[in-house]
Amino acid sequence: MARAPLLQLSDISLTFGGNPVFDGLSLVVQPGDRVALVGRNGSGKSTLMKVMAGLVEPDRGGRVVTPGTAVGYMEQDPDLSAFATLGDYAASGLPEGESYRVAVVAEGLKFNPETPVATASGGERRRAALAKLLAEAPELMLLDEPTNHLDIQAIEWLERELTQTRTAFVLISHDRAFLRALTKATLWIDRSEVRRRESGFDGFEEWREQIWAEEDEARHKLDRKIKAEAKWAVEGISARRKRNMGRVRALQALRAERASQIRRQGTAALELEANTTSGKKVIEAVGVSKRFGDKPIVTDFSLRVLRGDRVAFVGPNGVGKTTVLKMLLGTVEPDAGSVTLGTNLDVAVFDQSRAQLDPEASLWENLTGDPLMRVSGASDQVMVRGTPKHVVAYLKDFLFDERQARAPVKSLSGGEKARLLLAKLMAKPSNLLVLDEPTNDLDVETLDLLQDILSDFDGTVLLVSHDRDFIDRLATATIAMEGDGRATVYPGGWSDYAAQRPEAVAEAAKTASKAEKPAERLAERPAEKAPEPPKAERKGLSFTERKRLDDLPAVMARLEAEIAKLTEFLSAPDLFAKEPAKFNKATEALTERQSALAAAEEEWLELAERG
Repeated sequence: MARAPLLQLSDISLTFGGNPVFDGLSLVVQPGDRVALVGRNGSGKSTLMKVMAGLVEPDRGGRVVTPGTAVGYMEQDPDLSAFATLGDYAASGLPEGESYRVAVVAEGLKFNPETPVATASGGERRRAALAKLLAEAPELMLLDEPTNHLDIQAIEWLERELTQTRTAFVLISHDRAFLRALTKATLWIDRSEVRRRESGFDGFEEWREQIWAEEDEARHKLDRKIKAEAKWAVEGISARRKRNMGRVRALQALRAERASQIRRQGTAALELEANTTSGKKVIEAVGVSKRFGDKPIVTDFSLRVLRGDRVAFVGPNGVGKTTVLKMLLGTVEPDAGSVTLGTNLDVAVFDQSRAQLDPEASLWENLTGDPLMRVSGASDQVMVRGTPKHVVAYLKDFLFDERQARAPVKSLSGGEKARLLLAKLMAKPSNLLVLDEPTNDLDVETLDLLQDILSDFDGTVLLVSHDRDFIDRLATATIAMEGDGRATVYPGGWSDYAAQRPEAVAEAAKTASKAEKPAERLAERPAEKAPEPPKAERKGLSFTERKRLDDLPAVMARLEAEIAKLTEFLSAPDLFAKEPAKFNKATEALTERQSALAAAEEEWLELAERG
């Protein structure tokens, strides 16, 4: 028997400021659905989620929630004015005696329920809103960018919670790894239309490109038909005194259909330029230590950053990643040790707090009011990498239209604010980029483009991010800040760090030491039931193969011993930072021996079966 849908939207239409957001939109959310809601920044994802939550009333259409279904929405900017602490707010929708649920969730999300509302940061308020939703556990959860302001450990905890829940959810997120791990269906908003695909986010981009290719082909056929009909209309006048008015009307209808088609939004014209080349050595930190009161930030930390490096900083919120960045840039003095900056550095900073944007001023004023972008005597121009450009033309490069130019920044979505900040950052030549959570709120297409231009950038990048996929795509080294002053350098991105961190290496070594040899596994059968035949009686093997079969156990034992030694050697946390050449050589040797062991085990099994 088919189950009733949890939520149904029918023929929804909505306009803002005369612009259609949706027109004739319909969708259904079923029990157990795990849906990714994707689309370009400004396409209406958050607005659609608010319509689903019943917080925004559409101009036309219906919203039906099955009786007995609770729909929960994670508020982006919750009103906490009526509550003394974050915990009071998070528990406000729970029955009496069940506030313990908030404590459980708060531990996973890493926020203190006792924090007074008056002193809570924006990130803490958002975590409280997420905790409220998870503790209430409604039948349908609407999650708008839940990973913003969470560190990677909290993101992984949330991922595990949502993997295990039976609650249906619709999810907006810029975090590819998060979407891939959790979703089983995709809703795509494109030019006011919503399409549904019964498969998770993995594969979305291929599906999108296929739909666009089919759309382009249909448009091309329509253009050819219009051209042919227009030619007939012109030639028909001279060939016949009386035109076929029905055919002329059909041509007009074809032209109207073509005119009504909405062009796809292009990609932002992101571009970086390093007008000067920095010295080969960009930053060198030696024996740096820093603490605030009793809290150590880093202890005896050393790092060398060379031109072209892309260094990612990861770790829990509040561990001190931004402080370390400021020390490396020379704006905060270390308590001990030294930091030396290279020559010819032009630094540009992307600040996750968006402090460089005035929310009350317009987009136009935010750009033309920047002293480094102002063009003397031209109030409608901005300096873009040394060349004056009209402010509206530059805004259009970042997908803003002319009407938005005079709108206040506070009216923009989170992704649009991030794009505006990128516009300010990329107008100035730089050879050292410092990016503090640059991926928050950006859509998939802009993230792809940002990753591409950062990969091709001639300068150096220091990155703080909780986006595991973005780190994997970009970083050449990852600095893990794990608290208590520990900061360890690992080569590669997030996945490389996850495989190399001491707990993972120790677990791999433990597993390897406990693993039985293939020979021992095959010899497990009781002797009285399956006695091993004498070597001379083995059939199907040549003399050389029998000797190889006898020798292989010793070969495998030697390889296992060498792998164990190399694993132990590589587990030293400061090996890569102090002796990168030895680290690389040992890594190559470990890979070679692991491959040799796998080949030897396969050969032993094959010969044993034949013998």
